[in-house]
Amino acid sequence: MLKTITLAGAATALALSTAPCFAKELKSIGVSLGSLGNPFFVALSKGAEFEAKKANPNVKVTTVGFEYDLGKQVTQIDNFIAAGVDLILLNPGDPKAIGPAIKKAQAAGIVVVAVDTAAEGADATVTTNNVQAGEISCQYIVDKLGGKGDVVIENGPQVSAVIDRVVGCKNVLSKNPGIKVLSSDQDGKGSREGGLTVAQGYLTRFPKIDAIFAINDPQAIGTDLAARQQNRTGIVITAVDGAPDIEAALKDPGSPQIQASASQDPFFMARRAVQVGVGILSGQKPASTVELLPSKLVTRDNVAEYKGWTSDRSQ
Repeated sequence: MLKTITLAGAATALALSTAPCFAKELKSIGVSLGSLGNPFFVALSKGAEFEAKKANPNVKVTTVGFEYDLGKQVTQIDNFIAAGVDLILLNPGDPKAIGPAIKKAQAAGIVVVAVDTAAEGADATVTTNNVQAGEISCQYIVDKLGGKGDVVIENGPQVSAVIDRVVGCKNVLSKNPGIKVLSSDQDGKGSREGGLTVAQGYLTRFPKIDAIFAINDPQAIGTDLAARQQNRTGIVITAVDGAPDIEAALKDPGSPQIQASASQDPFFMARRAVQVGVGILSGQKPASTVELLPSKLVTRDNVAEYKGWTSDRSQ
């Protein structure tokens, strides 16, 4: 079983890491992320660069998006190997299929740390507790509906983070026999446009939908737009990310159907991943194979107290 570490432990480690002495200097880092069109991945890239420059102000940081194309990500890893980077930060497109590319990088002496989603064979993984995030987001739906209603789980790209969120959601919904899951297999592509398209199909197909759980905030915003376009009201929409866009929606009286999001902190997550990678470079074995950072539910009731992603407070 994978050992995990808490957010408190990770925060302590960050606090103690202001002036480390590295056995191997971090000169170059390659970062491959899902899509740089998604604010979540932009915040991840900022966090990685912020922490890498703390280790070495002259570090070269190369960040690319693979747009959920596994072949493209494998090519990116090959390019990082050819460029002789010291560390690869990876948001893997497929936890198993990316394994051979990771081994190839490690054989070249490169440390590989997975961030946000797990990857087979990576030296370490830093991610949100996505099962918990799915659970708290869908428990909100159950509570709002009083344990009875027709619910859609709007799925996404089949990376570990998304799979875990859906598992968490189903864990909660399955305990409530009054909840009927109308659909759980449609891929909203992790994007606003994808959420819009998939939700348009749901709303046409199902005359009664009481709630929709979207696997991330962009899909939730697209889903809300689809409901507005079809004049469908009274739908509880929840998601995962706690992104600036959803924070704004939760404060907006004009978007009452978006009601909750299980928060993440991509900036902190990426900082932590770089720190773990730099530790491995200097011969420090990580305290755990996987660090799980807990999620908190942001709702219309508590959004005023929500501090948001730390990228907004660290620049």
